[in-house]
Amino acid sequence: MPVRLSKQISLALLALGLCVLSGCGFHLKKASYIPEDLRQMVLIGEDPKSALLEQLQADLSRSQVQLNAKSSAQSAELVLLKDRLERQTLSLFKNGQVAQYELAYSVAYRVTRPGQKPTEHSFELYRNYQDDPDNALAKSKELDLLLSELRKQASQRIIRQLSQL
Repeated sequence: MPVRLSKQISLALLALGLCVLSGCGFHLKKASYIPEDLRQMVLIGEDPKSALLEQLQADLSRSQVQLNAKSSAQSAELVLLKDRLERQTLSLFKNGQVAQYELAYSVAYRVTRPGQKPTEHSFELYRNYQDDPDNALAKSKELDLLLSELRKQASQRIIRQLSQL
């Protein structure tokens, strides 16, 4: 009897857990599926050496998008118009040095599909960054990691938005 009772209790707890999980709005994220007319694309950037452009090239290739060097009538065009990082001071130390920044990474791009009008999209990503003048080298490395993370998230967001066009 105790084994059967413990199985029933564990099943009841599992069912309760699933009900709570589904009740909170959790759902699995679908993979980004790029529509057929965007499977061949020309990727253009204002700055050809932009780190976001390089990240976007790698992510689009992983999403099975064929990147062409020259535009044609059958290929879509993705133009990265801007990617800019701005810093705003959030707080100061007692001595007047900056203690915390808010980083705002803004991205704007234009998508031109074959036979359709171009559409422009833009978004911003935000992060807080705490500065420490005593550990300048470590904080510089942390800032580089934050910027890399912001670029990855921006690239993934562009691909998600392409999949919803």
